[in-house]
Amino acid sequence: MTTVALVDDHPAVLMGITTWCADADPCINVVASGTGTDTAWTEHGISADVVVFDPMSDRHVPALNDLRRLAEAGRRVVVYSMRKDHALALACLDIGAYTYLSKVEGNEHLVPAIHAAANDLCYPAPALADAGGADINRPSLTPREFDALVSWFHCESKDAVAERIGVSTSTVNTYLDRVRIKYANAGREASTKATLLVRAVQDGLINFDDL
Repeated sequence: MTTVALVDDHPAVLMGITTWCADADPCINVVASGTGTDTAWTEHGISADVVVFDPMSDRHVPALNDLRRLAEAGRRVVVYSMRKDHALALACLDIGAYTYLSKVEGNEHLVPAIHAAANDLCYPAPALADAGGADINRPSLTPREFDALVSWFHCESKDAVAERIGVSTSTVNTYLDRVRIKYANAGREASTKATLLVRAVQDGLINFDDL
């Protein structure tokens, strides 16, 4: 069973998410719940498969350092925020969040996002569909770079991508590194898998409905 730690300043939000998790199919077990990031580091919280985290809550400045600490420790974080802020969303993804959800998207998206993160997969959140949509520089990918990129969104590991497209894992790494370099050269850095997913959707390389 997937386990989750919840971090949010609002008790009503915590209660709502707990109910959604209990009603989920398959069920999600909330093992820790609290208003501070230390919840994720408690005896029960530290073992959670996924951390649902609001970096804003009652703060005026997003708690990106707390998010960075979680990401650097290898925690799977789903950001769940009141702010539908594209710049903040991309910042969270660059730090290492698995996805960024606006709270208006509710359990319809939060529950599958938790399941996806537990399986080391990014979730294509609607709030990210047009994040940074004003960007106009779209890099040109080779067919093999495209295959590796799209396959990675469907696979839990690069080894699985390699098996899927019939190349070595080192070749997959090379293709993905080249994609990142092309996006960086276009002024649209994509340092994480989640950010690459956003860029691919923006550029019409893949549709959220395909994932």
